[in-house]
Amino acid sequence: MSTPLYPLTFRPVFKRYLWGGRRLGTLLGKPIGPEDDYAESWEVADHPHGQSVVASGPLAGKTLHELVVQRPDELLGRCSPLPRFPLMFKFLDCQRDLSVQVHPDDAAAARLDPPDLGKTEAWVILHADPGSRVWAGLKAGIDRAALAEAVRRGRTADCLHWFEPRPGDCIFIPAGTVHALGAGLVVAEIQQASDTTFRLYDWDRVGPDGKPRPLHVAEALAVIDDRRGPVDPVLPQPTDRPQVERLVACDKFVLDRWRLKGAAVVGGDDRFHILSVLDGAARLEGLEGPLRRGQTVLLPACLGPCALESQDGAVLLEMYLP
Repeated sequence: MSTPLYPLTFRPVFKRYLWGGRRLGTLLGKPIGPEDDYAESWEVADHPHGQSVVASGPLAGKTLHELVVQRPDELLGRCSPLPRFPLMFKFLDCQRDLSVQVHPDDAAAARLDPPDLGKTEAWVILHADPGSRVWAGLKAGIDRAALAEAVRRGRTADCLHWFEPRPGDCIFIPAGTVHALGAGLVVAEIQQASDTTFRLYDWDRVGPDGKPRPLHVAEALAVIDDRRGPVDPVLPQPTDRPQVERLVACDKFVLDRWRLKGAAVVGGDDRFHILSVLDGAARLEGLEGPLRRGQTVLLPACLGPCALESQDGAVLLEMYLP
């Protein structure tokens, strides 16, 4: 008889890039090493470039992909079967400006070799140094031809809409939207389970080998949705749950934010749910010990309604398929 599924926590998958730092450890409590370039912590991931491994309990050591293949109905519920887990959740520490980039949609990504999913994503700002920027979308009146000419002249940044975000802001980035995260930001990101990025501009800097990092200008221009103008933070919407506000609802995922004080129930709708604590601590039925800031758990669809409680108050993100 199979081991019953339970709330699953995973070992973080760390990615080190030239724009990373150490705040995944100092701010979110991640077990990083001594280096100073920890850029991403993949919390829930089923992708060839990073695979979540169950951290504790009877299924410790199992990969998320193994569970998708071996236990699809229990894990995915009404969304079963799927070739791989459809969402990826991560934290990012941006100590330098990230490259200006764009992600393909599903149709364009399927034509790649090897094929991938498209990448629609959303960010929630956890920390912002004074003056930190987000670049999101094109300025009003800029189309593909104008952008291509600006890229040719080395004036890419002149075409981009930008603003200074505040902690708590949520920015929705559908596939095809030009974007970049700026230095000084720590971000939670939910996205399709894709790792395909076309780099349009990299601020004229060089990589660790002293050479400019590769750009993908033709590919990026081909997949840009130039109908999307300036992108600003979303306006949270109330839900029928008094402690929960809706940040994003699109065809790829739903992103809700909980401001939990006391007891509530999560799940029970025959879908998996990802929960991540951004502030405070909360206790979840079926999980030993409290969930604290920076900790993430995946609730398999088969669990049904799970009790969630925070006596002192907690802020959490909840993510699931529509």
